[in-house]
Amino acid sequence: MRILIIGGDGYLGWPTAMHFAARGHQVAVLDNLQKRKWESELGVAPLAPIASLKDRAEVFQQKTGHPIEVHIGDVGDEAFIRGVLSSFRPEAIVHYGEQPSAPFSMIDAKHAIISQANNVLGTLQLAFAMHDLTPDAHLIKLGTMGEYGTPNIDIEEGYLDIEHNGRRDRLPFPKSPGSFYHLSKVHDSHNLMLAAKLWNLRVTDLNQGVVYGTDTDETVLDPQLATSFHYDGWFGTVINRFVTQAVAGEPITLYGTGGQKRALLNIRDTLQCVEISALNPAAPGEFRVFNQFTESFTVQELGSLVVEAAQPLGFKAETKEIPNPRMESESHHYNPKNSGLVALGMKPRLLTTEVLQQMVQWVASHKDRIDRKVIMPTVKWR
Repeated sequence: MRILIIGGDGYLGWPTAMHFAARGHQVAVLDNLQKRKWESELGVAPLAPIASLKDRAEVFQQKTGHPIEVHIGDVGDEAFIRGVLSSFRPEAIVHYGEQPSAPFSMIDAKHAIISQANNVLGTLQLAFAMHDLTPDAHLIKLGTMGEYGTPNIDIEEGYLDIEHNGRRDRLPFPKSPGSFYHLSKVHDSHNLMLAAKLWNLRVTDLNQGVVYGTDTDETVLDPQLATSFHYDGWFGTVINRFVTQAVAGEPITLYGTGGQKRALLNIRDTLQCVEISALNPAAPGEFRVFNQFTESFTVQELGSLVVEAAQPLGFKAETKEIPNPRMESESHHYNPKNSGLVALGMKPRLLTTEVLQQMVQWVASHKDRIDRKVIMPTVKWR
């Protein structure tokens, strides 16, 4: 297939591009490089140095013989995105190209507006361009499990069968996001659901859990092919942050008592799920939703797992409760379903001690680059 990766410079976008290219697909990546600018604004950087997108594409082709076409520009720029779709004619579009951080969106009005404008308007621009130029292409859009919040009922995959006043219907599952970032993802879902209905577009919405991991089959081929690994209080995901704190000799900080429960998956399983979605596209007019995760843990459980993995390697890790900067229940029901991708063949990788120890060792190999000043949260929701 011809596959376009939007947000191809990111933690997930770059490994996804290499994954598809290595398997013989014709791949193009698109990115405006804005996240690197946001990182510079906040004074943070990935733990390992990251080559430029064009340099990474050149090294990948040298190592594998597979080219990756690079386009630098904004998906929200009408002329630019229409030019890329017209020239590349993608059959599948994987859309990662959004501001990915809840804390970033909660800094102040400026950052909330940046997050929503970038995410919602860019996706809407893409939908209209697809309608006009590539109406048969399959859009695979990265959503988030955070769209659902933590309702006191089981979380279904996108839709809910309900009975009300003697009538039955199948409706979109209620959304209860906890940040302006998560709310932008809800807006995306609603816009794309309407686009699929109006224009017969094929759309798969992947509501993804928290991703962890440092490498894939392709990133390990050369140091210049590494993807970004964030541990800071804005862009760092929970396990990445905990592992980095353990290596740095800092307490593993739990928000409140750590009773919040989250869905997670390995970065390699992200690639697996996106590939399964691409090879089994949604039908014309279908807005299909998959909950993309493999396991659920409380934050306290994750902290304990990192402690158990780090201590045998010589790191004196311990957990510490700190005031929760977010507005959320610290103990709640959480039982999301994820049968769709499993039915299509997803084989999950589980979070084992071995996996965590590999992460600890990788982070330890870059220990001199850890900036302890940026690990702790500074943004408060209230």
